[in-house]
Amino acid sequence: MPRVLVRWFSLALLLIASPLAAAQALPVSVSVNGNTASVVVGTAGAPIADMTLAFDDARGLSAANLGISAQLVTLNDPALLARLPGTLTSLDASFPLLITVEPPAGGLSFDRLVHVEIHTHALVYTYGTSYRLFKAPLGGAFRDITNEVAQGSVRARGTTGGFSQFLVLADVRRTGDVVDEKLQRLRTRIATLAPAEAAPLEAYRAAAAQAVAEGRYDDALASLDALAARTDARAGSAIRDTWTAGGGSTNDAGEILAGVDTAKFSIAYLRNFGH
Repeated sequence: MPRVLVRWFSLALLLIASPLAAAQALPVSVSVNGNTASVVVGTAGAPIADMTLAFDDARGLSAANLGISAQLVTLNDPALLARLPGTLTSLDASFPLLITVEPPAGGLSFDRLVHVEIHTHALVYTYGTSYRLFKAPLGGAFRDITNEVAQGSVRARGTTGGFSQFLVLADVRRTGDVVDEKLQRLRTRIATLAPAEAAPLEAYRAAAAQAVAEGRYDDALASLDALAARTDARAGSAIRDTWTAGGGSTNDAGEILAGVDTAKFSIAYLRNFGH
């Protein structure tokens, strides 16, 4: 049997394993080059996925300081289902993979954003795909952080100002509802800033929300670009922009920039594909 077929046959056997096996940890290998960490999930002969974490500016980045683990999860696990945003989001049976990034305290820190990509051949890409990259705190609710889904077979990408757990889900919620949720979450995050910093950012966000309501999607994207530009310019001085393993710092700039990224993705999807 050709090597590639052996690889996919092994993968298929792993993905249809019993619920007990699906709860077991998977092997993970990590390599670091500069500000980028490359992760392979699964065995060398039959990898299930690879993950890339590209940091804007990291300190103490190493395999040990990332604290990465992975496991196959059970599709009908009630504890997991309770963490998803309703019944219109779901795991694909071909890729029930949960990746946890939980750096140990005192090692890793970074400024602004981490650019995340999960790539797998277990899923099939189609134009206008409903696959999305979701993130959650440990044991917390998952939310969509997608800023792109590309071919190859599926490359789900997003940005974040922190960690720790990631899933690729099929999301068939109304896109307008997703946009509203993301813009509201952005409003909540902006409101945590000092009033002098929050006011101009909220003005841009509100303008984007109004433009979406009126179907002026390109105007909405332009307003969010302006919000991101001001955040980027103020980051590190007036707006905190550092994440540190174990706490003790707040990456407001990173979380706002990530919120803008994913809101723009959903607004563009609404413009191109409708609700």
